[in-house]
Amino acid sequence: MTDQLVTTPFGAETTAAEVLAGVDLTGLRAVVTGGASGIGRETARALAAAGAEVTIGVRDLVAGVQAAEEIAPADGSGAVHAATLDLADPASVRAFAEAWRGPLHILVLNAGVMAPPLQRTKEGWELQFATNHLGHFALATGLHGALAAARGARVVVVSSVGHVNGDVLFDDINFEQHPYDPWAAYSQSKTANVLFAVEASRRWASDLITVNALNPGRITTTRLGRHIGDISNSPSSFEATSTDVSWKNIEQGAATSVLLAASPLTGRVTGRYFEDCNEAGPHRPGVRRGVAAHALDPRSAARLWQISVAMLATATEV
Repeated sequence: MTDQLVTTPFGAETTAAEVLAGVDLTGLRAVVTGGASGIGRETARALAAAGAEVTIGVRDLVAGVQAAEEIAPADGSGAVHAATLDLADPASVRAFAEAWRGPLHILVLNAGVMAPPLQRTKEGWELQFATNHLGHFALATGLHGALAAARGARVVVVSSVGHVNGDVLFDDINFEQHPYDPWAAYSQSKTANVLFAVEASRRWASDLITVNALNPGRITTTRLGRHIGDISNSPSSFEATSTDVSWKNIEQGAATSVLLAASPLTGRVTGRYFEDCNEAGPHRPGVRRGVAAHALDPRSAARLWQISVAMLATATEV
């Protein structure tokens, strides 16, 4: 991160529609994971309303098709399609990427799971790391050729302020030695999201692909928190009354995603972490804002990339 933070006229209360007001995405193609509900759905809707052809990657294709029909612009200015994508299943991710044809201009890595009881994929991977990071890593790298073909593609990674709570546990990513802690696992997966943006922005710069991460803010109504019940029971319950946490509706929660995905204000920005439609400054202890130094460490980013490649290589043998 440079000393000069990227700023825009937008803020915490800006909606996705306001960010894209006057922006024409006709002829551009986008993929949004988790686009059937929550901020993913609003992200897909806003991109399509601006003229983009959007594909939402979903585990439940029936629900995805219904969502696509509901959010497609009535005037036909943009189209929305649904395709099967299970981020916790490497075979599903590989099938999605291999089926893609032509350039891809926008990839929004939005889907996620937060703080479930311990679950493992068939490969033995802890579910949050497998879904939030590894599945998205496999998807983005699998679609790299299509992104490069667009000559100016943008990749957007939805992280969380939760990343400030912990680094990647490089010695025990899957909690095989440490006792499983759902919040520690969530934090490492969200840190991994930012580290991916750091390393991908470096590796893919010559392909004219920008890669940025973001904190969408605390959203009032999404399915992400379905595993944790009342927020007052979570380790971060102080966020509910903290003045430094941005509470938002879904339209506001998707604003930073579409800013990085399609706004002309961020067309050349890469390797950064945003919140409230502006680049975040360094995290300060006790404040639920900013980006932690461990999430921007280029050595950790390179290490995570190599580990991710190695883990996915073993998946082909399962």
